[in-house]
Amino acid sequence: YVIANERCGVQVSAAAVRRGWNVYWAAYIVRRDSPIYTYGDLAGKTWAYPDVGSTSGYIVPSVELQAAGIEPGEKVEAGGHNQVVQAVYSGEADFGTTFYSPPVVPGAPWRMGDLAEPYDLTVDESRIGEDGNLYVGDVRILDARANIRDTAPDVIDQVRVLRLSNPIPNDTLSFGPDFPAETKQQILDALYAFAQTDGWAQSIGSPDFYDWSGLAPITDAGYDPVRLQFQILGLTDADVFGG
Repeated sequence: YVIANERCGVQVSAAAVRRGWNVYWAAYIVRRDSPIYTYGDLAGKTWAYPDVGSTSGYIVPSVELQAAGIEPGEKVEAGGHNQVVQAVYSGEADFGTTFYSPPVVPGAPWRMGDLAEPYDLTVDESRIGEDGNLYVGDVRILDARANIRDTAPDVIDQVRVLRLSNPIPNDTLSFGPDFPAETKQQILDALYAFAQTDGWAQSIGSPDFYDWSGLAPITDAGYDPVRLQFQILGLTDADVFGG
């Protein structure tokens, strides 16, 4: 959104909500048997990230690492979030950065500040459920590790979350600068109403589509932290998209 706003004047009107959250996080992941236990241990280690345009996979972690005075070793552009998880899983990278969505914890919804991994692998086994989703015990895993469960069903046993970043605004519902205001409001009203129906879960809210559980109002100022991170790194839209 930040790049579209700068390049084309696109304006945000709402942010996606996923299971009650209009933010998400970057996860720093390592192998479960890795000797990396603290943030400082990442210094000099091989870092896999999706691409330089990824907010959770590169931009936010880059700023946080720089602020902490941590200089990684070799940097590997893996090409996507799944590939980052795979690189850590297979030992091709010492750590990776990718998106984190909170798990679904029955009876005790995950809250900001809770453990990134609210389960005990010495008690509960990781498994693929009958619904095809990834679980540890009854806790459903929704972070990037779940994306490689078909080829690496033991990914939770092999890859752990070292830490989470600060919250990042979710993806947006945005409109072009010349989009008619009245029509925009009609679309927003219709989508907010549609989000309360069963049809939403079968379309926009489907895990096979956008996986949005709803919408929440947000202003352009909500993305100022992302702009600041671009400035700190000296990134431009040309760095992200070329040209």
